[in-house]
Amino acid sequence: MTATTANPDPARAHITGRPVLVVVDIQGGSGQTTPGEGGIPVMGGREQRAPRVRRLIDLARSAGVPVVYIQEVHKPSLVDIGRELDGAEGPHCIEGEDGTELASWLDPRPEEFVIRKRRYSAFFGTELEIVLKAYRAETLLLVGGLTDVCIHYTAVDAHQHDYRVRVITDCVGGSSERAHGYALEAIEYLQRDALVVSDDVAAWLTQRAATGAGEGTEP
Repeated sequence: MTATTANPDPARAHITGRPVLVVVDIQGGSGQTTPGEGGIPVMGGREQRAPRVRRLIDLARSAGVPVVYIQEVHKPSLVDIGRELDGAEGPHCIEGEDGTELASWLDPRPEEFVIRKRRYSAFFGTELEIVLKAYRAETLLLVGGLTDVCIHYTAVDAHQHDYRVRVITDCVGGSSERAHGYALEAIEYLQRDALVVSDDVAAWLTQRAATGAGEGTEP
């Protein structure tokens, strides 16, 4: 489900209407925190996914597609962590810790939104819906992690808010390869075109930028 495309095709990105690129929980600050620290198990491949995500952010900006960043944060007292410690995860994303900050290579621009959340879904108890309405979003492009947790729950809520969901499968990582695969299968069950790859999305963004398509205009 995460294979790249030999011959990129913008049509295979299945992007219609006004897209927004949503970067979910790509954290780690200066990079000194080892992936998996902070009580969250993660599958490998983070180093390979990072340049793909960076490429899509740059292309989205060039194409006039908004980029929104999501950051999970909890108070040191854990008063706001709810039931997140009832499963496999330990305390994580603690406010003030370097590893909780967005990865330094993301570098959001001043006009881009950084939305903090305290639950798995980026919609739950946040201003994301207000931001998406402001952008008149119709298709959400999801990258980041974890595939089986925050990507999955965000995709489900997006679906129930009537957005088209496109999970860029080679730009997301799960708590394990097995969980990653099952989550993608569950998301595809909700929307048949939900799973796409970065090469096809990059081709769509490049085409949009080259044609000078206006916001919401099909290339």
